[in-house]
Amino acid sequence: MAKDYYSILGVPRNASQADIQKAYRELARKHHPDMNPNDKTAKKRFQEIQTAFDVLDNTEKREMYDRYGSSFETQGAGDPRGAYAGAWSPGPGGFNPEDIDLSQFLGERFGREMPDGVGDIFGQFRRAAGKFRKPSAAPGRGGDLHQELEIPFATAIGGGEVQITIQRPKGKAETLAVKIPPGIEDGKKIRVRGHGQPAPRGGKPGDILLTIRVLPHRWFHRRGNQLHVRVPVTLGEAAAGAKIDLPTPQGVVALRIPAGTSSGTKLRVKGYGVKPKNGTPGDLLAEILIVLPKQLSDADRQAIQQIDERYPRNPRADLRW
Repeated sequence: MAKDYYSILGVPRNASQADIQKAYRELARKHHPDMNPNDKTAKKRFQEIQTAFDVLDNTEKREMYDRYGSSFETQGAGDPRGAYAGAWSPGPGGFNPEDIDLSQFLGERFGREMPDGVGDIFGQFRRAAGKFRKPSAAPGRGGDLHQELEIPFATAIGGGEVQITIQRPKGKAETLAVKIPPGIEDGKKIRVRGHGQPAPRGGKPGDILLTIRVLPHRWFHRRGNQLHVRVPVTLGEAAAGAKIDLPTPQGVVALRIPAGTSSGTKLRVKGYGVKPKNGTPGDLLAEILIVLPKQLSDADRQAIQQIDERYPRNPRADLRW
């Protein structure tokens, strides 16, 4: 079934190249598969738009399409130019009109001098045949744009959306929304398809390649899919035990501090680490950090010293170089 490329792009048959290119950009952005992940027909629709644009944005292809319709590229023996049109197709086994100088036969018929206008006719014949045989240049692909993107630590862990601004020619700026998948690591790349450099002759535009740079967090850091956090507690909480609120990427959880917990003790909270888009969630390791008051009275210091005397031990007994 013949396809109306003008209707696909929504432009009239006398549309200018600028109108065709503008219509293509709007439709390609609207129907791009990456912009319609839940629409199974988006890919097919996008391919139709691309095919229509490839033809109408090429002067030679558009002229042939206007003459013969969407089947112009497959014209063979059924070509509307006649029953012997298949002989016009160049290539292995095909008849090439430039391979035979027909003026030789006319020279035998009319002598050395041919009738007026005959030479011009065959000159036009050769030029037309050469033009028909010459393949049009395939549209190239636009270049990719490379850019670094800094994102907060929390966005890298939980995912989200950030805005980027791309400087276009003639001082124009384009703002794009970029989805950040949960669990992305520093140095990974995100590809934004179809928003790179434009392509010559109506080809596909390039992509934007974003290198992710994750900003550090004051309290949390990451090792693989595990999250590590230093949790400050008071001397009384560490000595007597306590239940404290601990913030995590999945919300606040209650963390139980066992009585007699020392600084450096790590408590594991299973499944509350990094949850990648595809993969097993990691754990959260909470390292206890005992924080003493900045100022202690003499009575407080004596009480602590009495505790040390009551429970004598050397915490550095295993310390070695």
